[in-house]
Amino acid sequence: MPFYECVFIARQDLTQSQSEGLAQKFSELLKDNGGKVTKVEHWGLRQLAYRIKKNKKGYYHLMNIEATPEVVAEMERNMRLDEDILRFLTVRVDALEEGPSIQMRYRPEKEEGVSAGANYRPQDGYRSRPNESVLDENSMDDVNLEDIASEDFVSE
Repeated sequence: MPFYECVFIARQDLTQSQSEGLAQKFSELLKDNGGKVTKVEHWGLRQLAYRIKKNKKGYYHLMNIEATPEVVAEMERNMRLDEDILRFLTVRVDALEEGPSIQMRYRPEKEEGVSAGANYRPQDGYRSRPNESVLDENSMDDVNLEDIASEDFVSE
């Protein structure tokens, strides 16, 4: 059977347990029709990029599925009919990812007295703060200011 990843967003006015109940409902629907859910992740309440059906936030959920295309189509049909689901996206993948998803791996830990993003470490080559430089001190030794053409600058 093919593998799928499904991410869906539930309304913000639901409780945490109600939104997790939606994931359970769709998991049972898949199991009843011969599918298999290998992983369910609850990403929590997050800010949406834009309003969807008058909601600014939504509960995000990820499901890894092993099922036939007909079973997945039935799940998507039920998601379309459910008023608590704002958006969903189901993608066919070659293999299911083991362990936590990338969204959960780099989720900042909330500690007392520490901001939520304090544990975040950017990938190599990216600056985490505007005043940090990605260049080391030795790379600036090769730059000669006289080599820069003066006509590139605006003079007043």
